[in-house]
Amino acid sequence: MTLDTIRAGKEKHFPGIDLEDEDLTNCQLEKINLAGANLIGVDFSSSNLKGGRLDGANLLGANLQMADVRANLLGANLMQADLSNADLRGSNLRGANLMGAKLSKASLSGAFLSGANLTGVNLKGVDLRGTDLRGVNLNSANLKGANLSQADLQGANLSDTNLEEADLRGANLAGANLAGANLLCAELEGCNLDGVNLTQACTLGTAIAS
Repeated sequence: MTLDTIRAGKEKHFPGIDLEDEDLTNCQLEKINLAGANLIGVDFSSSNLKGGRLDGANLLGANLQMADVRANLLGANLMQADLSNADLRGSNLRGANLMGAKLSKASLSGAFLSGANLTGVNLKGVDLRGTDLRGVNLNSANLKGANLSQADLQGANLSDTNLEEADLRGANLAGANLAGANLLCAELEGCNLDGVNLTQACTLGTAIAS
């Protein structure tokens, strides 16, 4: 009955609920409260979670393809979750764990990702304009061709990250760690590079090429 109630959108308050491996595809779940819930392996593909509370929820391996996830995901576990083509614009992902998550063609512009773990994540060509990425861990991530213009990457870990052809115009990289990063042909006009660690970074084709 609870699952039918959720699908029907009749109730919105389900903090801490256990929905592991349930099917919630193409559901209208706007403003639902699933804070701290067990959502391991849940299929939310094409569902509307806009304005919802998913803070502290466990979304390990969840399917959020083409879902509207403009929601509160503060501290959520999104390891190995599929967020391909998901709408995450303006979402609160502070402190979230996104290791191994799929973010192909996801929209993240204006999202808040400070302190998030994005180690090794594939963000190729993803829109991250104006995103809050302060202190984020992007070690070994693939950001080839990503749009990071006006993004705040202050103190971020971008060591061994692929930033080839990325758009970093106007981005704040103060104090960021770019050791071993690939910045081949990246656009860096107007970047704040104060205190940046560029040890063994490839800067060919950029305004800072040595």
